[in-house]
Amino acid sequence: MEFISQFFWLFIIITALTPYLQQQILRSTRTRKMIDLERKRGSRLITLIHRQEAVSLLGVPLTRYINIEDSEQVLTAIRMTDKEVPIDIILHTPGGLVLASEQIADALLRHPGKVTVFVPHYAMSGGTLVALSADELVMDENAVLGPLDPQLGQYPAASLLKVLEKKELKDIDDQTVILADVAAKSLQQVKKTVKYLLDKHMDHEQAEKTAQLLTHGTWTHDYPIDINEITEMGLNVTTDMPVEIYELMSMFPQPRTARPSVEYNPGPFYPSTPKEN
Repeated sequence: MEFISQFFWLFIIITALTPYLQQQILRSTRTRKMIDLERKRGSRLITLIHRQEAVSLLGVPLTRYINIEDSEQVLTAIRMTDKEVPIDIILHTPGGLVLASEQIADALLRHPGKVTVFVPHYAMSGGTLVALSADELVMDENAVLGPLDPQLGQYPAASLLKVLEKKELKDIDDQTVILADVAAKSLQQVKKTVKYLLDKHMDHEQAEKTAQLLTHGTWTHDYPIDINEITEMGLNVTTDMPVEIYELMSMFPQPRTARPSVEYNPGPFYPSTPKEN
């Protein structure tokens, strides 16, 4: 009976420790992969990956996005990097705080060494702002960026200004008028930031045109801007994504659920041989 009791508690301890040990092994594997990639490219590698896009805690949805803690960590990594050492940054994010995104983008823009941004899947909103700071943008051929039109709560800033155009001021409530005033300021500020980032990579006229396109409500905020549209804007973008980037991305898994949404056999595909009549 004593043996069964000891076995039971040993099982409980192993069960409790297994997730922690798995996490530590995965973290160690990621670190080795990052070091290998840094040695291969002779660069500082930074990851800004928000894999937990849809997590719920007791039924309450949680979202990971670019925040001040992220900007502090990225700025520290840049500060620790020699000025002439290239920086590679892997982006996978739905966006986030404008302040944090601007801080990261400005720091990358000021770095004297070459800055390469890799987008394996998507970098929306604030992620796009960071991507614009790159000397070279490398994207999967199916990856996308997103518009940079500022949002005031649930309302797009550009749409709030449309209200003033379509109605007499006396017919609009005070709160909407105030929001429209803030919207005008936010559009001007974000456009100024985007143009500042783009001026390093293209001529003044093209930078002005692209900044206007990205910030002033041309599309809805979740519109996916693909490689073709990005190239037309005049950005330096390629699809030469190193296989190591995909391998590293696979080491940032979504939290486990009861059943994965997507399943497939990762091995080679063997077509069946047609039967002869």
